[in-house]
Amino acid sequence: MLNITDLSYQIGPRTIIENGNICVMDGWRVGVIGHNGAGKSTLFKLISGDLQADGGAISISAGQNMGMVRQDMPETDEPLLNVVLAANEEMANLWHRAATEEDGNKIAEIYQRLDDIGAYSAPAKASMLLTGLGFKEEELQMPFSSFSGGWRMRVALAAALFVEPEILLLDEPTNHLDLEAIMWLETYLLDYRHTLMIISHDRELLNKCIDHVIHVDKMQLTLSTGNYDTFERERALAAGLQQKMHEKQMAAREHMQAFVDRFKAQASKARQAQSRMKALEKMDIVDAVIADRAVRFVFPNPQQIASPMISINHANVGYNEGTPILKNIHRNIDNDDRIALLGANGEGKSTLMKLIADRLGVMEGEVTRSKKLKIGYFSQHQTEELDVESTPYHEMFALFQKKNGGAAEHLVRAKLGAFGFSRDLADNKIGALSGGEKARLLFAFMSFDAPHLLLLDEPTNHLDIDAREALVQALNAYEGAIVIVSHDPNMVERVADRLWLIKDGACQDFEGDLDDYRKFTIQARRDQRKEGKKKKNKKINAPDEQSPVKNPQIIAKLEKKITKLETQKIKLETMMSAEDFYKKPQNEITKEQDNYKKIIEELEALETEWLNAQNN
Repeated sequence: MLNITDLSYQIGPRTIIENGNICVMDGWRVGVIGHNGAGKSTLFKLISGDLQADGGAISISAGQNMGMVRQDMPETDEPLLNVVLAANEEMANLWHRAATEEDGNKIAEIYQRLDDIGAYSAPAKASMLLTGLGFKEEELQMPFSSFSGGWRMRVALAAALFVEPEILLLDEPTNHLDLEAIMWLETYLLDYRHTLMIISHDRELLNKCIDHVIHVDKMQLTLSTGNYDTFERERALAAGLQQKMHEKQMAAREHMQAFVDRFKAQASKARQAQSRMKALEKMDIVDAVIADRAVRFVFPNPQQIASPMISINHANVGYNEGTPILKNIHRNIDNDDRIALLGANGEGKSTLMKLIADRLGVMEGEVTRSKKLKIGYFSQHQTEELDVESTPYHEMFALFQKKNGGAAEHLVRAKLGAFGFSRDLADNKIGALSGGEKARLLFAFMSFDAPHLLLLDEPTNHLDIDAREALVQALNAYEGAIVIVSHDPNMVERVADRLWLIKDGACQDFEGDLDDYRKFTIQARRDQRKEGKKKKNKKINAPDEQSPVKNPQIIAKLEKKITKLETQKIKLETMMSAEDFYKKPQNEITKEQDNYKKIIEELEALETEWLNAQNN
């Protein structure tokens, strides 16, 4: 149990938290929310002890440990697997003692304790976490120092999950993850059996993984029951906004319904229409509440041009001659397309975006573009190219001069105002803007001359929940074509009508919606782990002339057990994903979560045994 009593904290003259009182019970799954700068991360640092409170107290139950993702992973040449294993300090210390201890009785005690804490299955668990977060099996033995910052943060997240502390603090855990890793993380956190506290701008993650909310607002901490949408709904009702929000919701529904009515009878877009119908079913007062509170975006609508606006014909694309990343790409983009690119990091999504944007040529094949085509391209790295000493007004004025030979001041400010820039904000130095404000400035630049096609490569990285909702609303009101790469499932589901899967150098239609893709991704990760284990076992147990032949009776028996456990696992997953599951008594919830974990462990053991039997 975590108990916060009369907590106060100041930074200089500014009070961040004043007399905060919160009690988090064991097993709760808590989302910590609030606008940027409200004090969410500060609260985590106070809880973890990285900051000292000015007043009040924070306590946890005796014997419980606390963990969070380390931001300062030390440089090391140790393999990724070893880095994660070393995160459990007790286990690492016991293994060290086992190697140096000479007293037989003490050695027996050490090995007994190692068995008690699951040390013998620890490498398999660490491997599962790393592959789930996007690492390939062969990368697990590569040195930590050979990976970039974003991948190192994945290792840090795997290390925090590996320890399984009684209280786990996750501050924006999806920031460095792609859509596939986020989907895996959602599933993993659903099964986390201890207390979980998450700061996140990912609405989908919060809705799936939490059952309580701590709202950090105006120096106060407020606790409520339910997921994120429940919190927003109750907040709106308390503020008396229901009718106004209902009207906004109806307008948004009409826009989405128009697509469904238009395409539900067309076989080529039937699955996408079904996806929109699912999004319609999910829409409620919450969407309108967020949109009303957020800064609004307005993308100017383009003049219509003939389809296809872009034709890619059997193109090979890459950066080094002779080694294309994408091969034989054959795609068209029409003037009403809404396309999301799916695929793991490194598969070539950004490469395809650069090809479409005409920022990268083809090695073979050709690309044909409409002569009138105008493209707006957003990429997160563009924030690094902004002149930090200039202001949004001066940069927008320079754009007017370049495109139109100049403009009156009120036209420049109106253009910026469409993306939430007041006069004061427009006159601030760009270097002083927040990440979200810089992203909005890039939106204003990219849409300056009403492009026919918007290319959005991770547009939500620095946007909070409110701004993300505003962006979704603006994109759904925009009448041109869109191609998007995003790790935000909520945005993909509500904006995209078509899904293109980038995998193994190819680009093809994914026939299904995000729920189908989630299942596809999880199964692919499972298959990857099984293949890795199979290769490892083949290497260790290389068959020779004395190897026994396969025993079909043993294999059949193992397969029967695996099938039985898979059925139990699916049944438990269905029960735990039901809305009323977390309304049960806490002891019942814990019991089912423990059962689920036990089934997962048994499945892993049986799968390993099955692979060994196959290899003999």
